[in-house]
Order: sequence, then structure tokens, then C-alpha cells
Amino acid sequence: MEKLWYVVNTYSGHESKVKEKLEMRSESMGFQDYIFRIIVPEETVKETMKDGSIKEKQKKMFPGYILVEMIMTDDAWYIVRNTPGVTGFIGSSGKGAKPTPLLPQEIDRILATMGMTRMDVDVELAIGSKVTIIDGPFKGMLGTVDNLDVDASTLTVLIDLFGQETPVEVELFQVSRV
Repeated sequence: MEKLWYVVNTYSGHESKVKEKLEMRSESMGFQDYIFRIIVPEETVKETMKDGSIKEKQKKMFPGYILVEMIMTDDAWYIVRNTPGVTGFIGSSGKGAKPTPLLPQEIDRILATMGMTRMDVDVELAIGSKVTIIDGPFKGMLGTVDNLDVDASTLTVLIDLFGQETPVEVELFQVSRV
């Protein structure tokens, strides 16, 4: 079983409370090995106030939804589904059916907007790691990580282009570990 990302429907305006409750339930029931990250997708937007000043504000990207990275077992599904404030999983036909996870490229785009990545960069990526480029003009090519800039969410990958080792710069969400 692998950990995948799922979309969970919550009462609108209760996303942060549900996240908190789910984290507490996961910890108290010993499910940290099945329920990993819980995210309320937010982005920073600039608003112009009446006095002409500009303020930055966190805005929910998907009101009424949270993202949960988990290994879908019957028990983990039950814990998430029965957390107060959760109304269900997106991609489930109901009647106890397990939901469909988000595609890697879908979650990668959402996390990239938030300055995050699907991979645990400190654990999964290092200089010399083998990766596959999964998005962009070099999609499908294998390479080796040559440089890693976590702050900018970019890395330089050495790929074989026309028989020559060529460095290309890609964003973290554009690669997956081999």
C-alpha cells in the first residue's frame, strides 16, 4: 500500500478545525503511519483596502475541502470519515466505497502553488538521486540530481540529451523519485 492524496469534504469555514481534530485523532489512535499530512489549501492574495493600502491575506483555494495524504486502509478511512466536521471523501460513490486518490500531477500543482512538494525533500532527494521528469518539455526523461534549491523549489537535473549530459532546471513538482 502506498501513501496517496485524497480530497476530504468538510463543512465550509471549518477546514482548520477539521484539520486539527483529524491530526489529534490520528495521533491518539496511533495512526501516524497511515495518516501523514493534512493540508488546508491556501494561497496569498493581495487586497486593496479603502484607504488605498495593500494587504496580503490568506485565501482558501478550495473552501470546504482539505487534502489528506494517507495510506487507504479500512481503519484509516473510518478515522477520517468519522472525524467531526467531515462530510465525506471526494471521488467515492458512497455506500462504504473507497475514494479515488488525486493524480500526482493534480496534487503537484496544488502543492506548488503553496510552495510545497509531494516529496519529502530532505529524505527523498539529494544530490546524486535518480529522478524521472514527469512534467514539462523533458517529460519522461531520466536524470540525476545535480543541484537542489529547496527555497526556490527548483533543482538541476543532468539528463542525457543527444548523447551528452545536459543540465536542465526543473521545479520540484516536475520530478518523481525513481
